[in-house]
Amino acid sequence: MIQHLYVHIPFCPKVCPYCSFYKEASDRHKTQRFLDALLRELDLKQKTLPLQPQTIFFGGGTPSALSTAQLDFLLTGLRDRLDLSRLQEWTLEMNPATVSLEKATRLRALGVNRISMGVQAWDSPTLQALGRVHSAAQALRSYEILREAGFDNLNLDLIFGTPGQTSEAWFDTLDRTIALAPEHLSAYCLTYEEDTEFFRRFQAGEMQQDDSFDADLYEGSIARLEAAGYSQYETSNYSLPDRECEHNFAYWTGRDYLGLGPSAFSTVGADRWKNIPDTSAYCHLIETAGDARSFHEAVTPEILLSERIAFGLRTNRGVALTHLTNRLEKVAGLTADGFLQQGNGHIFLTRRGRLVADTVAEWLM
Repeated sequence: MIQHLYVHIPFCPKVCPYCSFYKEASDRHKTQRFLDALLRELDLKQKTLPLQPQTIFFGGGTPSALSTAQLDFLLTGLRDRLDLSRLQEWTLEMNPATVSLEKATRLRALGVNRISMGVQAWDSPTLQALGRVHSAAQALRSYEILREAGFDNLNLDLIFGTPGQTSEAWFDTLDRTIALAPEHLSAYCLTYEEDTEFFRRFQAGEMQQDDSFDADLYEGSIARLEAAGYSQYETSNYSLPDRECEHNFAYWTGRDYLGLGPSAFSTVGADRWKNIPDTSAYCHLIETAGDARSFHEAVTPEILLSERIAFGLRTNRGVALTHLTNRLEKVAGLTADGFLQQGNGHIFLTRRGRLVADTVAEWLM
């Protein structure tokens, strides 16, 4: 039984220059066809894949770029098709510029119980550098609206290491976020991903990255958030007690999940596939062939082990030593060097190890 569902909504009010996820500018002429295709894909998948979600995650893109009526159509369609008796967590990503009380109230009534909002920063220069369409005042008002609508599980996304951003600006953003007391926050270091405007500018020498400066911001963030009662349960994710994102943990611990929509990945047993990253092509393929997959692979034991190591190390649940029986000498060396610590039959990254998490994972794989 598949217990985790992801739905990709590709539309955005504006395409941000740093974002590498599949997205496109909102187009009202495409929307209804897209929504119909999503529900048809779900109908087709359920014929062969038993699904009873414990978590649902609407990502993008910007799911909240859909109107209230469109979200009502889609979420009602899902509710009509799925057994939600065991649903624990239903997350929807929102952009502060697309939040309204009507929309938030309707989402809450339809069963969404967790919102992840991309604030990214609280100062205008950083927001402008990131190409965001909202202001700090608008983000604050959107947060208040979500609370007013009854949401008691909110995540705020933040980005540090933006070109031109000072340490003072970043820690002010962090302090203002802590003062709001969201149940969860994600603090990501800006990365220059391929197929983005920022990557092209980085390659051209217009932008630079200061790894030492970014490391200082990262370590300072951990200290401030821990002092405020937030636990760093994954490299970039922090939560108050019992407010971790269970949907993301499903990915990190190798659980089966089904993805719907253009560019969405699915992993079921030893099979993994990805839908075509093109909304029009996705709709056409679902309508005509009933299948929009553009990529498929077998998840071999070697791939599964590599992912358990890479993702497990990023979390506070660590990696079981039983998965590392052929790597114990490497584990001992990394522990002696201060990158790993051990406990309860698991290994975990130390604070020093978190700074080079990907490298440590590569050493173990």
